[in-house]
Amino acid sequence: MSRREQTYDALDEEGARDNISTIKSSDASAKQFVEQTTDPDAIRYLVEDEEIDRHFHGHNNDTREKILRSETTPFDVKQTVLDRDENYNRDRDSLGTIRVPDRVEHNARTALQVGKPVVLYGPTGTGKTHFAKQLLAEACLDYELATATPTWTPGDITGNIQPELDDGDVEYRREAGCVSRGIQQADRYGEWGVLLDEITRADISQVFGPLYTAVEDDSQTIFVDGEGRDLQLTDDVNIVCTMNMSDRTVNELDDAITRRFAMIELRGYEEADRRKLYDDWLDAEPVFEGETTVGSIDPTPESGFTPGREQLIDLFEAHHKGINEGGTTDEDTPITEFGPMHYRDVIQFVGVACGDDGAYATRHARAVGEAFATYVAPRLLNTAALPQIERLADHYRTLDEAFSVFDLGPVVELVERQAETERRGIVGGAYE
Repeated sequence: MSRREQTYDALDEEGARDNISTIKSSDASAKQFVEQTTDPDAIRYLVEDEEIDRHFHGHNNDTREKILRSETTPFDVKQTVLDRDENYNRDRDSLGTIRVPDRVEHNARTALQVGKPVVLYGPTGTGKTHFAKQLLAEACLDYELATATPTWTPGDITGNIQPELDDGDVEYRREAGCVSRGIQQADRYGEWGVLLDEITRADISQVFGPLYTAVEDDSQTIFVDGEGRDLQLTDDVNIVCTMNMSDRTVNELDDAITRRFAMIELRGYEEADRRKLYDDWLDAEPVFEGETTVGSIDPTPESGFTPGREQLIDLFEAHHKGINEGGTTDEDTPITEFGPMHYRDVIQFVGVACGDDGAYATRHARAVGEAFATYVAPRLLNTAALPQIERLADHYRTLDEAFSVFDLGPVVELVERQAETERRGIVGGAYE
């Protein structure tokens, strides 16, 4: 009998354990067992304990494909196989714990289970893209991320027919768009995700036309691929879009998208949830170890203090509330809407800058101000009119006085320059 025609007395987990030497003897033997078994625990054992999907170095595509395509393979085992493949690995663990408000999480999960594409919308810095990745990493085997641009056409979603020259002859090649590629992957393996990021950068009404039809009618072919297969949207394809609403409202959107997509607003976080985010980010930076102080950062003659972990969190909270609720200027109204995700960049900047070899290793107070001037203020100034800029200047002056342990001079100066520029009507901005 050839090695490709093994006979197994049992095809369950016990049979896999008893015959593991034979199964691992060749790619053909492993593939045969995977094809014949109907025991999910047998495949789980082969993948998790024996790593059979990558046992045949450089030649394991057949076994791996059989495992991924098998209806017997448990969903989480397929995820494990893909996580080991550098072509697919989304590093699920690095996405961390979901911290969005419970209502947002529950509604998004339910919408995907119903089979509806999801649009996550809200102001900048609320973590829409990160949550979309977490959602798809959990619900799907893998996902593709595509970021919209002003030049997008329906072909970027469904597909294009591209001319190519071959020895002087023109041939036409069919190239699937991001949603069509998601359909192809779902047809092969099962649950697949497509993340369409920042869709308001494109002309939604024009670009999403064929997708609207497919969402409403699952028998509608949205593209015919290079092998002549009709691609149709199924429940195995999970679509999540993100939309920044800083310069428009949901009422200004095309009715077609609000009728066919689940519209889920991601806006404010409760203070307790924000503090969990801060703790997650601080814990990820070695320089911020410790409960009350910034761990390895010691007082220096020039800085004269050790910036406390809680002091930094208090600064974030004062900044967040001043922007979103008011109270740091003469007016008791919000300046604009601004999410907490921007403070992650501040933490990472300060964590590196204040390390032993960092640019601000002896100027910790200054590092905090420079981080706000580098990451936070430019994002607030980007769409601000003069009245908002003047309030932002008041806001940062108030914070600089209240948090004298930090040097917020750089961000105060930046916003004041921008305000003066706007007053003079000078083209361009201080941060450009």
